[in-house]
Amino acid sequence: MKNVLLLVGKRSLASLVTIFVISIIIFIGVELLPGDVAETVLGQSATPETVQAFRQELKLDLPPHVRYGAWLKDLSHGDFGTSLANGRPVAELIGWRFANTLFLAGMAALIAVPLAIVLGMLAAFYRNTFFDKCISIVTLSFISFPEFFIAYILIALFAVQLNIFPSMATINESMGLGAKIYAVLLPALTLTCVVTAHMMRQTRAAIINVLSKAYIEMAEVKGVRRLRIIMLHAFPNSLSPVINVIALNLAYLVVGVVVVEVVFVYPGLGQLLVDSVAKRDIPVVQASGLIFASAYIFLNLMADVLSMLVNPRLRQSQQ
Repeated sequence: MKNVLLLVGKRSLASLVTIFVISIIIFIGVELLPGDVAETVLGQSATPETVQAFRQELKLDLPPHVRYGAWLKDLSHGDFGTSLANGRPVAELIGWRFANTLFLAGMAALIAVPLAIVLGMLAAFYRNTFFDKCISIVTLSFISFPEFFIAYILIALFAVQLNIFPSMATINESMGLGAKIYAVLLPALTLTCVVTAHMMRQTRAAIINVLSKAYIEMAEVKGVRRLRIIMLHAFPNSLSPVINVIALNLAYLVVGVVVVEVVFVYPGLGQLLVDSVAKRDIPVVQASGLIFASAYIFLNLMADVLSMLVNPRLRQSQQ
């Protein structure tokens, strides 16, 4: 147990260093955006004196490294700054939006993860059969299309033709859980189509790799049914790579929802990020980018930890 905690501490420290490096990249990337922030916010009718005064208020006249240090200091105290577009605290803007993004990603995960695991197990059970080939073709076809294309196809089918789901995933705080689930089901299905193939293929490959082991052959010789072997012996021993690919796809669900949120006009953090870039709302852009990066790194850290817990050989190899 001590070795596990030591490894978790090392990975956590590496994750913090990664977040620090990403914060530098985000700050530099925002600095390189074309145009003047003060002129964009105030508009073309603003006088040069007003623009200069606004630049001083935003501390844009200070050197970049000084502004980065001040931003990092405020972040360490939980202060994300104030939005330039409406003057509201950035933390207040992001909180509800990020919760909506997590809700959408969670709905997609609840559908995609069990579906991918079941399809992967069935594909391994019926390996090299017509069923296996059909599942692979369908899932790989979905992953070959961009998210917005799948989204528009689903909208045309389920919202326009069948009129089952709304074309815009509009939710608010006053809605109940059932109404929210109904509203986000179409974008959740879009994300499910995108991420299922990765997890299904990895589950299939991991199970097939375990099926070649000697103890699996011994179980087959003893007459154990093949489906029982896959479910009770092969799948539990193939969890390490499956957990990794699931965690990576969960990270994608959280940080890769930007396009889907824009298509369905969903009030999530991705939609807020796109709007803030258009308005040159620097504090919101920086905070949103850092939150997305932190969520991705955290989920990768969780994947490493869970892989070590389910596979003792990984713990020994890290010592």
